[in-house]
Amino acid sequence: MGRLERYVLIRTLGGVLAALAVIGTVIVLVQFVDLSRQVGVRADVGAPEIIWLTFLRVPSVIQVLLPFVFLFGGIGAYVGLNRRSELVAMRAAGVSAWRFILPFGAAAFVAGVLTVTALNPLAAAMNAQFEATRARLMENYLGDTPKDIWLRQGDDKNQIVIHAKSRDTVGGTVRLRGVSLFVYQKNRAGTPEFKRRLEAAEARLQPGFWQLTDVREATAGESSVRSDSLSIRSTLDAESAMERFASPDAIAFWRLPDAIRLTEQAGFSGAAYQLRFHQLLATPVLFAAMAVLAAAFSLRLARLGGLAGLAGAGVALGFVIFFFNQFAGALARADILPLFAGAWGPPVVALLSGLTLLCYTEDG
Repeated sequence: MGRLERYVLIRTLGGVLAALAVIGTVIVLVQFVDLSRQVGVRADVGAPEIIWLTFLRVPSVIQVLLPFVFLFGGIGAYVGLNRRSELVAMRAAGVSAWRFILPFGAAAFVAGVLTVTALNPLAAAMNAQFEATRARLMENYLGDTPKDIWLRQGDDKNQIVIHAKSRDTVGGTVRLRGVSLFVYQKNRAGTPEFKRRLEAAEARLQPGFWQLTDVREATAGESSVRSDSLSIRSTLDAESAMERFASPDAIAFWRLPDAIRLTEQAGFSGAAYQLRFHQLLATPVLFAAMAVLAAAFSLRLARLGGLAGLAGAGVALGFVIFFFNQFAGALARADILPLFAGAWGPPVVALLSGLTLLCYTEDG
């Protein structure tokens, strides 16, 4: 990469950082106001707690808006170069636009990889802490009643449905109260058959098993049996159990394969987790597409006029791609589109559209 390409790359990355600073500031302000309205109604919750909740929440929101950061930052940088006639001078000297566009596209692709492998797990961990902290601050506020908890675990032989009245986490250990366990065993045809039911005052998730306290066990056709404690084998760990309470978007990238496997073992459909996994894999392509689109809508010669309108059209197209991506994901979750098409279709279409427009603009 020559000096010219490095210069343009530095300018475009500077534009991306400026866009990130602006969007990040807006997100912080919006989240602070929203949390002040939601959590600040508690008399015992002060500004430090709200600021801490805002800090925990912001990475998850920024992760969603990062494609716009590359689009807005790229458009701003290229429009600035164009209005200063720097792009005109480069192209008049015989420098192809591909020479200073491809490095930015490659940088956006690398940033997408880092977002998926590093930022996404960090944002998921901070979002989990955000949910736990907010729940603690809002506990029993205005007479809120706890919601029932439902879990399901299983393997090739058994399926267990778990119902609890409430849950909490003590020292990293998941604790359920008012627990009912419905144990099913698969017959030779693979159909689950009900075998027994267990009622327990409390259940703690230990490595490899549930530790039940004050247990009453009932088997079909037999009288119930009481015991002070009982251990039941579990295929869940503390992290995967907590993930059952979260949406697929809140699960870290590296945890999604295990979440898919455990969900399917428990007899549920893992389609939502598979869709999220493919969407994360397609994130670098989406970032590169936004970088290419930013260049495609900013290379028109300033002296010809209409540059601002074209850049505005690029911004509008970015919003169209965002909603198209969300719409395709909704169709995939509803089994109307294949999961692969719902996750990879919008980024690939956006990238091909940008490359086509660049070919038309640059090569005629």
